[in-house]
Amino acid sequence: MLMSSIDYRESLRGYRPKVFVRGQRVNSVADEPLLMPGINAIGLTYDYALRKDYRELTRAIQFTSGKEINRLMQVTRTSEDLLNKLELVRLICQDTGCAMRYLTMDGLNALYQSTFRTDDACGTDYHPRLLDYMHRVQEEDLTIAIAMTDAKGDRSLRPHQQADANTYVHIVEHRPEGVVISGTKAIVTSAPYVHELFVLPGRAMTKNDQQFAIACAVPIDTKGLTIIARPAGRPGETGALFTGQYGQSTGVCVFDRVFVPYERVFLCGEWEHAEFLTKTYANHHRHTCIGARAGFGDLLIGAGALMVEANGLDLNDNGHLRDTMVELIKTVESFYACGVAASVYARRDVAGNIEPEPNYANIGKLLLATKIYDMHRLAHTMSGGLVVTLPSPEEDHNPDTAGDLVTLLNARPDISYEKRANVARFVEDLTASYSAAWYSVISLHGGGSPEAMKREIFRSYPIADKAKLVERLMERGVLAGQLSDSSEPGQCCDMGCVDSTLQRSPKREALRN
Repeated sequence: MLMSSIDYRESLRGYRPKVFVRGQRVNSVADEPLLMPGINAIGLTYDYALRKDYRELTRAIQFTSGKEINRLMQVTRTSEDLLNKLELVRLICQDTGCAMRYLTMDGLNALYQSTFRTDDACGTDYHPRLLDYMHRVQEEDLTIAIAMTDAKGDRSLRPHQQADANTYVHIVEHRPEGVVISGTKAIVTSAPYVHELFVLPGRAMTKNDQQFAIACAVPIDTKGLTIIARPAGRPGETGALFTGQYGQSTGVCVFDRVFVPYERVFLCGEWEHAEFLTKTYANHHRHTCIGARAGFGDLLIGAGALMVEANGLDLNDNGHLRDTMVELIKTVESFYACGVAASVYARRDVAGNIEPEPNYANIGKLLLATKIYDMHRLAHTMSGGLVVTLPSPEEDHNPDTAGDLVTLLNARPDISYEKRANVARFVEDLTASYSAAWYSVISLHGGGSPEAMKREIFRSYPIADKAKLVERLMERGVLAGQLSDSSEPGQCCDMGCVDSTLQRSPKREALRN
């Protein structure tokens, strides 16, 4: 069953999560103004799937069940699946800034691979459990957030070494019918307004960390779970033309002796497999983030073009602005191209699904994470200084000031002051507001810090193969000035020497003659 945004909002009323925002307990998530921009954003992922003109992009056939589902819940099977995901995420993020629901499919894909491997190595039955769970949530068209990043405590210490074990989520009790978990997960995107959480390990474990190696699914209103959330976007702010309507909330999730039945447990103490699950999820998620930030980049490109026009200028006649626009386009399409390459060169997992090629996925995510600030700078360069000085929207309706603003801050007769002001406020909202700075930080650290991506690139990239390539060139004497120790006569250099005594060879004699 595919839900609409209205159905999704109504479905949230069936849950009673313990959520706090700005120090106040939320009575109804579906009706909370401070969370409404986030609910609007996820709601759009439901409505897009119901549109006939986007059906091939927004829907998919789940190969394990044969049923049609929302693509943002799909376990990917082909490169085309990955490309469609990338394009869909970019499309929705053009409207919302961040779609958030793609986290669901990233988690499902990672668990699909990890449970298969854990069962094969340990004789467990996690994979069939996951399939049963997955088919149910796909049928119900639910949204699942990812609780992966632990509070971590002292980051120089491993989980079992922490003074307070609750800085990591861990198993505190085993029961015949399930486990009890406690601890804290941070940076949980969309936590207040989803149906379920995937609790996943956030790092590699050692044998002493066994109790921290837990992966499971938890309903959002499970007893013992408290969510301390930020507002989504800038709801209620007059200048928030975009983030007042669409935004993203993150939450700190505190688990206080939360019971999880075994049918919802997908890793339970098998510490050797925590690292694979962590890295696999990161790879899927970084690939998806590329599509998300490309959609955000499209907004900056469009806003920059409109701002140049509203300022009375033309990109064709102003080389420095044209170059700035090209630089912004180059930045956005460069990391998106990495996402395309990661899709095309994807690798088949033994579980049967397909995973983005890790080097391209990590390089693309590293580019967007470090270039997000450049993207803002480039948008600022094209937009000019009006973004800095434009008064708040209330002044547009103030009889003592409105007339002066309309007269003095207009740039060209065919574009009204109102349009110029709205474009400037849109640029401010995307690049110079509280939400803009927050999006920059989550772009930098979401899906892992730049350092994590650098390590993964260094670990995965075939540097040794490149070294062997050069060694082969040297052995063949291709590199100028290099003599080889090749034992093959006449092949140590272009002149055809037989050995180190530089005797004449037939090849050299032919060249001499």
